[in-house]
Amino acid sequence: MSVTETFIVHLLELRSRLLRIVIGLIVSILAFLPFSNELYTWLAQPLLCQMPVGTHMIATAVTTPFLVPMKVSTLVAIVVSLPYTLYQVWAFVAPGLYAHERRFVGPLVVVSTLLFLMGMAFAYFFVFPVLFGFITRSAPIGVSVMTDIGSYLDFVTTMFVSFGLAFEVPIAVLILVKFNLVKVEALKEARPYVIVGAFIVGAILTPPDVISQVMLAVPLCLLYEAGVLASKFVQPKN
Repeated sequence: MSVTETFIVHLLELRSRLLRIVIGLIVSILAFLPFSNELYTWLAQPLLCQMPVGTHMIATAVTTPFLVPMKVSTLVAIVVSLPYTLYQVWAFVAPGLYAHERRFVGPLVVVSTLLFLMGMAFAYFFVFPVLFGFITRSAPIGVSVMTDIGSYLDFVTTMFVSFGLAFEVPIAVLILVKFNLVKVEALKEARPYVIVGAFIVGAILTPPDVISQVMLAVPLCLLYEAGVLASKFVQPKN
């Protein structure tokens, strides 16, 4: 088979995989659309549970009550269809990898996906209740806490992405060590800088409040240590 024919075959395979990804995403969106309002209510629970009695969330734009729940159902569909999407990507890439590369990359993709979802779960179940409780109790007397539903979605989406990426730190450490870009000893010596960097990252990626910054920085440090421990098993032998 010529180079041109091989290239065309790869393009056709890529188109097929992309089409399957799109179809899977569309099916997921259609499955969750009827439950858009319920999904938004579930997403808003960490704030709703902390709001004073008699207060509620508001919609300041005309189309917000319709569009925001649709966005939530779309985001949920993307997360739910992520394993299928990653499988299609893996099925396209895997044939071009060596056996030892497949043994390393395959589990790495699975673990990184789980870590990202764990980061989102950590934000929802642990960070949001503490953060929203602090914010609602800090409101001045005479100020009613009634958050716009669109602003709330933007906020929690940013937090989900921030904590999801933060939980990928062990994967980044493993990759650096596996490809001999950094030695384990150098990672251990860099601990003081990592701690400072974690709090800087927490200040950049989270809202300007101490609680969310600390609750991102501390897991970053712990995950870094987990990556250092795990990297001992993948470090190339000299």
